[in-house]
Amino acid sequence: MQYKTILFDLDGTITDSGEGIINSVLYALKKMNVNVPEQRELYSFIGPPLIDSFKTVCHLDRHTSEQAVSYYRDYYQSKGMYENHLYEGIVEVLADLKQAGYALYIATSKPEIYAKQILTHFDLDHYFVGIYGASLDSGRSKKGDVIRYALQSAGITNLNETLMIGDRSHDMIGAKENELACMGVLYGFGDQVELESTGADYLAITPKDVEKIIMRN
Repeated sequence: MQYKTILFDLDGTITDSGEGIINSVLYALKKMNVNVPEQRELYSFIGPPLIDSFKTVCHLDRHTSEQAVSYYRDYYQSKGMYENHLYEGIVEVLADLKQAGYALYIATSKPEIYAKQILTHFDLDHYFVGIYGASLDSGRSKKGDVIRYALQSAGITNLNETLMIGDRSHDMIGAKENELACMGVLYGFGDQVELESTGADYLAITPKDVEKIIMRN
């Protein structure tokens, strides 16, 4: 096997978290009396660091964006993280990969504490050797920094044998910043143009395709 270590994104790759994230964003914007963007723009909140999305999509300054993130988390912690469901077939993929001897990890821009709670809620935590995410203080939020943190924390040095899997451009960019190969999934929130233009080495249409691509490389 060419790849022995697999890093998975969470939102848009393991779980379809769109409903909870968008509801949390709407709650935050309502609390702050900020105009709600169009639906298409709301979906851009899924994946990238939240504070960046509030700044770019809603044109908020850093201080106001930090307040928006705080309101977002109020809703997300109580309801949003559970307005979420697993992609069809992903559990079987994780089980097959683990049984085949691959070392599986999570590397997500979601705060690590939430990622662990979500994976435990769905009884998926036992498939992963380590679960790594962003820090709550935004000190570690960009995907490249999260991937670097995961590699260092897990002691992963076999970069040629490590693959990053995600659904958005920042997953591909973060992988390349850390000299990793990357796979883009088309069942998440990104599209083919976004993923290919940012360096995806492989594209998977379904979760089962993820397994097939890994197994044949």
